[in-house]
Amino acid sequence: MKILCIHQNFPGQYKHLAPELVRLGHEVTALTPKVKKPTVWNGVKVIPYEIRGSSTRGIHPYLTDFETKVLRGVSCCNAAQQLRQSGYEPDVILAHHGWGESLFLKDVWPKARLGLYCELYHLTTPEFIDFDREFSKPASLSEAQRIRMKNLNNRMHEEVMDAGISPTGFQAGTFPERWQDRLTVAHDGIDTDLVVPNPDARLDLEGGTVLTRDDEVITFINRNLEPYRGYHVFMRALPEILRLRPNAHVTLIGGDEVSYGAKAPGGKSWKQIYIDEVRGQIPDADWARVHFLGRVPYDRFLAMMQVSRVHVYLTYPFVLSWSLLEAMSAGCAILASDTAPVREALTEGETGWMVDFFDRDALVERLCTLLDDPETRARLGAAARAHVRAHYDLRSHCLPRHVDWVTRLGEMQPRPPRD
Repeated sequence: MKILCIHQNFPGQYKHLAPELVRLGHEVTALTPKVKKPTVWNGVKVIPYEIRGSSTRGIHPYLTDFETKVLRGVSCCNAAQQLRQSGYEPDVILAHHGWGESLFLKDVWPKARLGLYCELYHLTTPEFIDFDREFSKPASLSEAQRIRMKNLNNRMHEEVMDAGISPTGFQAGTFPERWQDRLTVAHDGIDTDLVVPNPDARLDLEGGTVLTRDDEVITFINRNLEPYRGYHVFMRALPEILRLRPNAHVTLIGGDEVSYGAKAPGGKSWKQIYIDEVRGQIPDADWARVHFLGRVPYDRFLAMMQVSRVHVYLTYPFVLSWSLLEAMSAGCAILASDTAPVREALTEGETGWMVDFFDRDALVERLCTLLDDPETRARLGAAARAHVRAHYDLRSHCLPRHVDWVTRLGEMQPRPPRD
């Protein structure tokens, strides 16, 4: 088959799938604004396109998000038309539609089957828009309206998609009932042959400190340090953790920007806001045991997971982080928030421990208990790794499911664009 991948940050979620499709004999092409010149990556022909246009000054705030997606959709559509004029006709289009690029591709290639990576449908129920009341908007009605407008992109794609795939049942379940018969749940996959326990791992820190499995290391990871992933909860627990664990080192990975939710107020980063909030409660000698690593190469991320004694993972009811499953694959003892996406991947008492997202006292108490119990840590870590290998392993489980999904997609009768 001729398969076209669309992703604003290619390869993105197609990092493993696209090369595997090439290996199986398919002709795979990618359209992306990430590159400036045509190139070939792992057998995939990568073609650049430019996003043209800019947001309209003074546009209603409900429309700002959708306008950016329309601009991207039109830009990608223009590039697709040039491809079509050159004689290119894909059998299957695979797209992460979250940024809008694939909005109009069925107009260019109505006979192609469009398979979407369905990451999340935005819901207005209280557990989604009012989960963390510290950040609740005073005008909840307008917030619900704004969230519904964010789904314009989802709704327009539903009219043209032939099939969708979601990495977790929680994420698939956010989509309306009318989507469900076209959705498949299959995680992207964890390379459990790469992400392994390593008793000889070491993490080199600035100043010459080296952490190993002999040290008491508590780990915490966000793509960007922010409330959606419980950074504020963890930081507010930090003074007590450091007081009770005088030998512990706390290492954090994450950037200063925003992946989800609102920007921090006052031009600051969420990272700095919560450092400023707790720093006065922590003596300098204890603060020296807190290490912010920023964003790191994958081998450094892996080393941190491998020296971790307990890994803390907190999240709103939202997209499940790969880092949780990677920590489990590395054999970490997990202490996580008792929220819906976590409960799908983790079983309390079997593959990890869970606490209420907002209960700082319980977080500190259970963390200390786990740090004092090496037998339980070893049992939980081994069970967590076994669970990931059985259900989320890239090669034996997830990648074959994705390939099968693409094969079935190619056999479908394509749905024409609907007015």
